[in-house]
Amino acid sequence: MGIWGIDVGVMVRSCRGVTLIEVMVTMVILSILAMGILPLSQITYKRAKEIELRRSLRIIRKALDEYKRLSDEGKIPKEPFSSGYPKTLEVLVEGVELQGPVPYRIKFLRRIPRDPMTEDGQWGLRSYFDDPDSESWGGQDVYDVYSKSGEQALDGTYYKDW
Repeated sequence: MGIWGIDVGVMVRSCRGVTLIEVMVTMVILSILAMGILPLSQITYKRAKEIELRRSLRIIRKALDEYKRLSDEGKIPKEPFSSGYPKTLEVLVEGVELQGPVPYRIKFLRRIPRDPMTEDGQWGLRSYFDDPDSESWGGQDVYDVYSKSGEQALDGTYYKDW
């Protein structure tokens, strides 16, 4: 007997473990929570890739526009009847020699961002002379870039249309 008349041995024996029903209820609750978390984590992952795609497209397009602006101002030499856009994306990384009283080299990108929606990370290219929805590059210059992914975004549009 204990201090207040309670048998301590009975108390110890009844608190030894959990029953099978308690374990099953716990597992059901955990599985319901996991089923709710997995879709949210997949959406979060896809949204992060979409943000990276938008950022990469914005960076490349801004560099193309800056190249075109300097070409139109006559600071970058261009061939007659050309659009004034770079021949390849690599030109934006390698840089070009600006004409002027003191010539110097300007680079538009440190590196070409990868397309996060495709495995190889390669961009689809459009020339100034290509159709706006063309998926084959004419090769004259690089007027625009697009994702080669055929997947649908969270907002219902296709990545290749961004």
